[in-house]
Amino acid sequence: MRILAISGSLRAGSYNTALARAAADVAPAGVEVELYDRLGELPHFDADLEGVEPEPVGDLRERIDDADAVLFVTPEYNGTIPGALKNAIDWASRPRGEAALLNKTVAVAGASTGQYGALWAQQDLRRVLGIAGARVVGPDLPIARAHDSYNESEGGPSALVAERLRAHIAGLASEVAPFSVAA
Repeated sequence: MRILAISGSLRAGSYNTALARAAADVAPAGVEVELYDRLGELPHFDADLEGVEPEPVGDLRERIDDADAVLFVTPEYNGTIPGALKNAIDWASRPRGEAALLNKTVAVAGASTGQYGALWAQQDLRRVLGIAGARVVGPDLPIARAHDSYNESEGGPSALVAERLRAHIAGLASEVAPFSVAA
């Protein structure tokens, strides 16, 4: 099973990107997690470009298509999802009726240095993904006080966060198999 992890942060030292990377390390046996790392290359969504499909857009759509599921990991900017992530979802939600996100099984996670773990952003992200046609599953995975939950000396999340992330990935993977069999 292949899961594509998309971090909504462009920041080099992002806790959300670190969480998305860590998903590959903690994924259960038989689950491969690939990090999408081209978010900053996507042009601003423009319906006039839909017939042209710039190369980074085609790559995003293809990688979502090729994945069995997608894990979206979002920071919280001004109480919601960052523009770069919303832009990627806008591109992946087109063309209508055959979009890469249409019926794709997805899950949401987020990290912030505040006490709520990007919960507002995760709620908005679930709504946006659902409207885009994705099948959003499982509970959110809020990582509060990310600066205290990341073990820099070991290059990854704390043991508690790693276990929560492993369970989140396992839950996402378990949602894919029954849905694909029924389809």
